[in-house]
Amino acid sequence: MGQKHWSSFHLQTKSLLWIIGITCALILACRYLELPYSNAIFSLLSTWKVPTLGSSTFHAIGPSPDDENVNKVKILNQPNSTVEHALEVANKNKRSCGNDTLPRAGFVSEPGSQQKESLRFFVCDKISVAESVKELGNVSTTQQAGAGNFTSRLEDESGTPYANSPSPSAEKAPTYLTPPLNSITKASSNITNAVLSHQDNKTNFVKEDSFRPPHNDGSTLHRNSKPKTNEASRIPVPEVTTTSEMNKLLLKSHASYRSERPKWSSAVDQELLHARSEIENAPIVENDPNLYAHIYQNVSMFKRYIYKTTRLTLMLLILRSYELMEETLKVYIYKEGDKPILHSPFLTGIYASEGWFMKLMEANRQFVTHDPNKANLFYLPFSSRNLVKALYVEGSHSHQNMIQFLHDYIKLIAAKHPFWNRTNGVDHFLVSCHDWAPIETKSHMAKCIRALCNADVNEGFVFGKDVSLPETNVRNERNPTRGLGGSLASKRKYLAFFAGKMHGYVRPILLQHWLNKDTDMKIFGKLGKTKGHKTYIHYMKNSKYCICAKGYEVNSPRVVEAIFYECVPVIISDNFVPPFLEVLNWESFTVIILEKDIPNLKNILRSIPKKRYLQLHKRVKKVQQHFLWHNKPVRYDLFHMILHSVWYNRVFSATYIDS
Repeated sequence: MGQKHWSSFHLQTKSLLWIIGITCALILACRYLELPYSNAIFSLLSTWKVPTLGSSTFHAIGPSPDDENVNKVKILNQPNSTVEHALEVANKNKRSCGNDTLPRAGFVSEPGSQQKESLRFFVCDKISVAESVKELGNVSTTQQAGAGNFTSRLEDESGTPYANSPSPSAEKAPTYLTPPLNSITKASSNITNAVLSHQDNKTNFVKEDSFRPPHNDGSTLHRNSKPKTNEASRIPVPEVTTTSEMNKLLLKSHASYRSERPKWSSAVDQELLHARSEIENAPIVENDPNLYAHIYQNVSMFKRYIYKTTRLTLMLLILRSYELMEETLKVYIYKEGDKPILHSPFLTGIYASEGWFMKLMEANRQFVTHDPNKANLFYLPFSSRNLVKALYVEGSHSHQNMIQFLHDYIKLIAAKHPFWNRTNGVDHFLVSCHDWAPIETKSHMAKCIRALCNADVNEGFVFGKDVSLPETNVRNERNPTRGLGGSLASKRKYLAFFAGKMHGYVRPILLQHWLNKDTDMKIFGKLGKTKGHKTYIHYMKNSKYCICAKGYEVNSPRVVEAIFYECVPVIISDNFVPPFLEVLNWESFTVIILEKDIPNLKNILRSIPKKRYLQLHKRVKKVQQHFLWHNKPVRYDLFHMILHSVWYNRVFSATYIDS
């Protein structure tokens, strides 16, 4: 009898296990095959999810001479952070309003549809950024400070971890622990392909007041202005691509991304092939007297997907690439086109990068060739800033005039020359600093190498092809380096400084938490005008850290301004691709903070030991040479660095007929 019961029990157990197994298989099939009702099934299982405490990373640690590990300081944020809520509200507005405010580039609106688009534009932006910040409610000073728990590994120049560092209070003192060594791994091809194929679908508005579409109440509009929203309808903040992840994507793209194959072969193709071979097999060079190794990427990161724990020789792949550029590169500049949009450099203001490059490129004798058959690259000498100034119709909220102009310009070049048609423009490049340049060039110049100030991972920037262009605010066109430098590190009396207009959604949050809250934090809105911007420059020259908070777009001239005045840049701009990423290790001379960590800003900066700050300050001074304009270009200066990035991407993306 007992044996009979045991057999029955055994049979029931088997049946139960089979039922559980089939159920799990069905659930997994629904989940991964995206079958109908899969979301409903998983919502029933939501209690299985384990809540996790959000974490973020700021990169304040660069490679030391004896250890080139990329160290990170992890911040554990308080739950229900007010700044996270504000960013979620901004993201909701971006998705619900921003994508539809303008007709997509490359498409002409149907007759009568423009009025509806304009109407939607104004409805979405009736509430200003300042008003939307108010909806966060009353936040105590302690909450605004957002003191969190820190886990970090900070090292001095010799690679020795610091045991302690100053902290605002004994209760909140961070503890320093040594994390396991992170190895550089091969980036997922799926992630890379997603980035490379990402299409720009955003709405853009001009940064300068004179070009910005007017509002009926006189205020400034932008897609990131946040309307009031219901708490239940909040949308999660989009994922952030960290600088370390960008480095991996860049490496992967140089190994896998290839441009369109040319329609017929040319002798210059073989020059590029030879250059790539020379770069990939560059001999190891122990040091270079003109370069400070600690601010550059590790040579192993460029040569192989290997990460070594000891200090290796740095730079000697990129140095070889730079030398080959000087020996090999020839650029042909198209002469077609009239001023002021073409051949008319604009040399002052925040968009001056494109103008200075144009001026120096057209006057250059080393790289410019008048025989297009000898050219490795073809330069399209138009100014995106002058394009907007000449063709934007005030109040139209449309880019069509500008897009059409560039379309006609390309048609003219293609009709007169065979070079565009040979490659469909992949060996052509443009240098554009205006916020609208990505959307203006994505339709008819999408295959070109685009050097853009507005370099946003989430807005169509293509690793391995596009170049992040530094945004430089040139105040004196006769002497662009006038006022260079600042106070000694030991003489800088302010911890942090920021001043600027309330562009976008990040800056109002910065002011909400730090305006008039702390004597060490010199955080302001727009400063009153002074002759020669003396007040603004005074703070830049006398602050340890300069806050580079994004405005309407990810880019900001403050990054280069901070380097210019020898103030350590604190970059607060999620998904911003730093310039010259293939060469410079930005984590070694800047502090990069996620937007949601603004409440922790002072704690983060205070947690950086004095020795580490002095290291950062020294490296800012060393990297400064790469961000300077000169009336006559100097080796390794900004002109040469931009040109090198374009050349480097072309060498590694070129495809050959016989390959």
